[in-house]
Amino acid sequence: MRALIATLLWAIAGPSLAAEIVVTNGDTLQLDGTIYRLEGIDAPEIDQMCLDQTGDVWSCGVAVRDRLSAHIGSRAVRCEDKGPDPIYKHRRIAVCSIENEATTLNEWLVREGWAIKFEPSAKGRYSADEADARENSRGLWKGCFAEPRELRGWNRNGARLVGGGCHAGHENRIRDKLFRVDTPMPPGCPIKAKLALRAVGYEGIYHLPRCGSYQRLKRAQRWFCSEQDALAEGFRKALTCR
Repeated sequence: MRALIATLLWAIAGPSLAAEIVVTNGDTLQLDGTIYRLEGIDAPEIDQMCLDQTGDVWSCGVAVRDRLSAHIGSRAVRCEDKGPDPIYKHRRIAVCSIENEATTLNEWLVREGWAIKFEPSAKGRYSADEADARENSRGLWKGCFAEPRELRGWNRNGARLVGGGCHAGHENRIRDKLFRVDTPMPPGCPIKAKLALRAVGYEGIYHLPRCGSYQRLKRAQRWFCSEQDALAEGFRKALTCR
């Protein structure tokens, strides 16, 4: 009886273990209705484009999400909740692991080159994993990509381009490929978004499928899977939406 009580108390107080796992982004998981963003790392946004080792454009955001989903497979995942996400209010911050594996998913993504460390929250924990992935040209490091935070801020001209495929002298051509005005829609993410240059910087506007402007907007710079994500990144709803 004491052993049973101890087990129940541990299950209540300990990290969450869920059977229903949905990978929504390269660094975001949904476990039984709770959305966790992996602490200390930054993976490509779901609509982000990268260059491969030959210089061709590929949908790295979708690919990284699928890589993480395949790595987890049908195995159970445990997440240690670190508190609310200060930016994405509908998410929690967490360190997650596959059951009975010592390497966390946070570490695995950086080590395999599918994410980069995100300071200051990483606190230097993933520096060695990132350096190893970069030196061995794993994952994204084979080609060329912009840091995800630069895409979120649409810092086209100032973004640091990283990876073995970033060839000097071709920066403008590379930026045109990575910061596209006609980004293809990722599966399951139908919210179109456009950036407009104002006197004080860019203003982002998103368009839902029901908006009157949705069909008129032929080219989208960004795509979102939910309104919460669009709002968290500073976009506002189009005035044609009711």
